[in-house]
Amino acid sequence: MDVEAFIAAHQHEWDRLDTLVRRPGRLTGAEADELVGLYRSVSTHLAMARSAAPDAVLLGRLSSLVARSRAAVTGARDPRWSDVVRFLTVGFPAAVYRNRRWWVAVAVAFVVVGTAVAWWVEANPDVQMAIGAPEEIRQLVEHDFEDYYSTHPAGSFAAQVWINNLWVAAACLILGVFLGVPVIVVLWMNVLNVAVSAGLMAAAGRLDVFFGLITPHGLLELTAVFIAAGAGLRLGWTVIDPGPLRRTEALARAGRAVVGLAVGLVGVLLISGVIEGFVTPSGLPTWARVGIGVVAEVAFLTYVWVFGRRAVQAGEEGDVDDVARGDSLPVAA
Repeated sequence: MDVEAFIAAHQHEWDRLDTLVRRPGRLTGAEADELVGLYRSVSTHLAMARSAAPDAVLLGRLSSLVARSRAAVTGARDPRWSDVVRFLTVGFPAAVYRNRRWWVAVAVAFVVVGTAVAWWVEANPDVQMAIGAPEEIRQLVEHDFEDYYSTHPAGSFAAQVWINNLWVAAACLILGVFLGVPVIVVLWMNVLNVAVSAGLMAAAGRLDVFFGLITPHGLLELTAVFIAAGAGLRLGWTVIDPGPLRRTEALARAGRAVVGLAVGLVGVLLISGVIEGFVTPSGLPTWARVGIGVVAEVAFLTYVWVFGRRAVQAGEEGDVDDVARGDSLPVAA
């Protein structure tokens, strides 16, 4: 194929298509039909160029033009602020509310097991000796536990905490597909981390300091982890029991809801990270710091129950909308 002759023969079509693509929202009916026809013609030109004239510049130009034309023809949808508002008022709270039995059960189990481990550590000096030497434990309960929140600048500490919590939540959400086993491991590690510290602080008579430091950010932070863990466990259970749907379809639906939860939890953990970085180590009295944490937790739960319950009652499942989800092939029951 003579590339120069090929370009000269079809240049006017490519230029015309490029002009139409640049103003897809202002086309008349005749111009829209012309756009579709030119899209088909240029797609053919691209196929011909690939097979007979593998010129890199020409292929790149035609590939870009065909891709932009396809988006104009199929009506690519740009994200709008209304989508963000709908996600915050419908999609995310609905997904959290629908999973409430899972993450509330996770929260109850976490508290029960954590309390038992903390009591076991507090009541058994031998266990404390196995954890660390007396000097190390004294350093922890008298200095390190409290200094942890004020050693680094508040801004960088908040960012560090936020990223760490995101990793924990992401592990719970993503690894849940492996029958939920990794989620249980992550939860167990977090139970031990919190409970052992609580037990050592209680044994030293400093349990009030423990709760004064952990409560302001811990309520919202742990709630986010519980939600992620509950979603991960539900995803793992979907692998075992997909219900009336095909396993692939059930996993796709659960997976899309998990993605929505992940996006929403980024914001929740950001708020808890800001509280941990700026409120927990602040000079405010304990009652004020704890009060801020309680208000943040109550506000989030109220948001979930008000918006989420309303959305679920309206039939929302926390999934993406029908257009983004696509159509499903009918299957026999």
